[in-house]
Amino acid sequence: MSLQPTTIDPPAASAAPWRALYPFESRWFLTDGRRLHYLDEGPRDAERTLLFVHGNPTWSFHWRRLIQSLRGEYRCIAPDHMGCGLSDLQPRPLQLADHIANLRKLVESLDLQRVTLVAQDWGGAIGLGTLLAERERFERIVLFNTGAFRPWFIPWRIRACRGKVLGRLMLQGANAFSRAALTMTLARKKELEPDVRAGYLAPYNSWRRRAAVYQFVRDIPSNDRHPTWQTLEGIERKLPQMADLPTLLVWGEQDWCFNTQCLTRFVEEWPDADVVRLPDVGHWVVEDAPEEAERAVRSFLHRTDA
Repeated sequence: MSLQPTTIDPPAASAAPWRALYPFESRWFLTDGRRLHYLDEGPRDAERTLLFVHGNPTWSFHWRRLIQSLRGEYRCIAPDHMGCGLSDLQPRPLQLADHIANLRKLVESLDLQRVTLVAQDWGGAIGLGTLLAERERFERIVLFNTGAFRPWFIPWRIRACRGKVLGRLMLQGANAFSRAALTMTLARKKELEPDVRAGYLAPYNSWRRRAAVYQFVRDIPSNDRHPTWQTLEGIERKLPQMADLPTLLVWGEQDWCFNTQCLTRFVEEWPDADVVRLPDVGHWVVEDAPEEAERAVRSFLHRTDA
């Protein structure tokens, strides 16, 4: 499908230095009249596929290192959720169920088989919700700091961003959430390289382009009156159904959001999962500890390829 991106200024984007860090061919999938951007790297006839699912406020740029490292052996698919990255704006405020539905459509459209889910942050719930709906297509799970259950706490730094007036002005007006993430997701590193910082911020360059970032924060449910509470409850209830899948859990233990309590919760449901704990690493493991992240994923994949 020949579709052109319209989500950020194309001339500026093509000339930006961060583009050298993201040397991939863009592709688009049409869903409900909107273009969902995704990467499709590596051999189409590869025996196995890696499905990379990002969280908030990131985009497929988050997975660039792993994709470049693994695309020689595996087919690598990495979508941008609607409203995020290079995808079109959301047609309306979307919730978790909508993102699951969009990812499921992409998986079905590409007819992906023998899929390994690789997910982080909101990507965990979105990816696992898709896995449950398309169970026969998936065979392994790799999770970085994430959750897929009803939240028992919401960090104050997140609560401060949820307000309908002040929160929206902070996130959509000042881009506070995305800018804060550039440092608050790290623990081992003091800061990201300038081109990496620019790459994370590039798609979120206007009030309209930051709407999805705000909506993801708004979609965190605090009680059972929120529709996403019910969606998370359904995924949480079915976590034991995935216990037979080979699973790797890579956790930065300095994450103040998806902390070690979340890791413990997954291990309770999946006692046979491989666990890699990184005591001095924050929420963005692939940025804070890129070498350890790559080694852990590559080792797990090779060990379970047979």
